Amino acid sequence: MKKVAIIGASELQNPLIIKAKEMGYETHVFAWKAGDIGEQTADYFYPISITEVDEILSICRKIKPAAITSIASDLASITVNKIANALGLPTNPVETATIATNKYEMRKTFLEAGLPTPRFVKVNLDSDLSVVREMTMPIIVKPTDRSGSRGIFKVTSLDGLPKCVAEACANSFEKHAIIEEFIEGNEYSCECISQNGTHHFLAITKKFTTGSPHFIEIGHMEPSDLNAVVIKKALEQIFKALDALHVWCGASHSEFKVTPCGDIRLIEIGARMGGDCIGSDLVQLSTGYDYVKMTLQTALGEPLNVEACPRHAQVAAVRYIMNETDYKHYLDVQTTHAESIVRKSENSKNEGGLVTDSSTRHGFYIATGMNGRELCNLLQLPIEL
Repeated sequence: MKKVAIIGASELQNPLIIKAKEMGYETHVFAWKAGDIGEQTADYFYPISITEVDEILSICRKIKPAAITSIASDLASITVNKIANALGLPTNPVETATIATNKYEMRKTFLEAGLPTPRFVKVNLDSDLSVVREMTMPIIVKPTDRSGSRGIFKVTSLDGLPKCVAEACANSFEKHAIIEEFIEGNEYSCECISQNGTHHFLAITKKFTTGSPHFIEIGHMEPSDLNAVVIKKALEQIFKALDALHVWCGASHSEFKVTPCGDIRLIEIGARMGGDCIGSDLVQLSTGYDYVKMTLQTALGEPLNVEACPRHAQVAAVRYIMNETDYKHYLDVQTTHAESIVRKSENSKNEGGLVTDSSTRHGFYIATGMNGRELCNLLQLPIEL
């Protein structure tokens, strides 16, 4: 039986494990042993940290997988990229994962490619922060190399800047932060699949957050409220950015804002599928595209047939549980609109803890409907459609 190596065993990776098994592949999963669901669903589980590239590579040389892949994890994508290149399997160039997982290097790449970019600077705990005086307030401070809304701050005054920089650096693997001018506008993401340098657009996702100062995601919806003209403008910039980052193979998740005057401004791009159930669930529910399967196909080198898939007409959204009020509302929805809920997390319960980033949210549930406004109202997502 042919084998697929998967980096990561969390609930976010589990759809990939299940899909590979459905496609007839033997799954070999690598992750730190933490009791995650993938430890049970994998055919073979290796209790090795996803950052142990050499150790994982050594095992992969022995088992000879037909593909190595992962979804929804920046850290895992670096390991996937390095090992796939070492084994001669389909993937992006080695530098792609490094640039696509470092917000400062990504901003530099966007600037060099002629893409509209706010002023930005890389800092650490020893940096002279006076350079920020040349920027237009407000500004955003965030770790250079983390995701999941960790260590993000919107700063409106220089008084609190040192403290925000210190916390952002503390959340960074390399202990650096990026400071950039804040971009006004509604935030979206674009989900694409690429093969042999050709990019295929799949969906636009509307993002809902807690807002300032930390912008923790509370939900996502597909399709978005953007019209065809704005989507075309967005794709022009996103495809140019994907080329600049050398994202030639596999899934990509491009976050962007639409300013009040209708301009497109790129936030960041992940050379991997979007997390928060966007890639694993929302894309297929709203469009019919089996995004997880497509990601596996590109890793396997199998040709895609994107145009053959008809688009669905339904709306799909994920709602995250942030507090006791959200949990009580979830129970009401489960009672009154059970037919709308298509999936929920196993830990959909109020645990009483404070939500400080995406990893500390208390659970989620996914629902579908035929009308975006009605679905937003049902899930208490604050949007005007």
